[in-house]
Amino acid sequence: MNAELIRIGDDLVAMHAIVTDAGITLVDAGLPGDRRALRRALDAAGRSLTEIRGVVLTHGDIDHIGVAEWLRAEHGIPIHVHEADAARARGEEKSHAAGGAWRLRAILQFLAAGLRRGALRPRHVGEVRTFRDGEVLDLPGAPEIIGLPGHSPGSVAVRVPAVDAVFVGDAITTRNVLTGVAAVAIGPFSDDPGQTPGSLERLRSLPERRMIPGHGPIFEGTAARLIEELAGDR
Repeated sequence: MNAELIRIGDDLVAMHAIVTDAGITLVDAGLPGDRRALRRALDAAGRSLTEIRGVVLTHGDIDHIGVAEWLRAEHGIPIHVHEADAARARGEEKSHAAGGAWRLRAILQFLAAGLRRGALRPRHVGEVRTFRDGEVLDLPGAPEIIGLPGHSPGSVAVRVPAVDAVFVGDAITTRNVLTGVAAVAIGPFSDDPGQTPGSLERLRSLPERRMIPGHGPIFEGTAARLIEELAGDR
């Protein structure tokens, strides 16, 4: 299968397109104001919104569902999320987890990006399709779901061997949006951060060489290396 990974957004908040001959899968959906960025990225690749076959959410928080409802309601694109985070994606539940330590400059940068990209006008997803741990979805790139509870009950890793990548959502950050610290660490605003290291062990033997967090630059290395860096930082 010919497959290409396109990163849309930046190291503060990003979504990713898996572009294949059979169509496109989006992993996460950025912020509500990212419609234009999505169109531009697909145009640059010679592709279009009509080729998106589904959106796979790593979890249901508002900075990951940004354009999902627009894609669903106006373009008929299904939104997939773990069953334990379905209510969160629909806006029926939300996290009350504390973010932890912060630095003013990093906070202001994150807030400014959020304001520019519509974070204060979130649109929850009106209807979702749910999946469970271990499923391989019938979408371009054949994304495999690996449960990573900790950040939220339904947090998952999305493994896509066709692009040599594992998307880990907010289980891990490589640049903390609250502090600006560039290091492998447990993502802030986690419901149960103590659960995350154990969940990550499920990824240790995977061969993929790109670990992609929801916030921060792509980690170039295997899951085993990512886990070792996390352990060394704690």
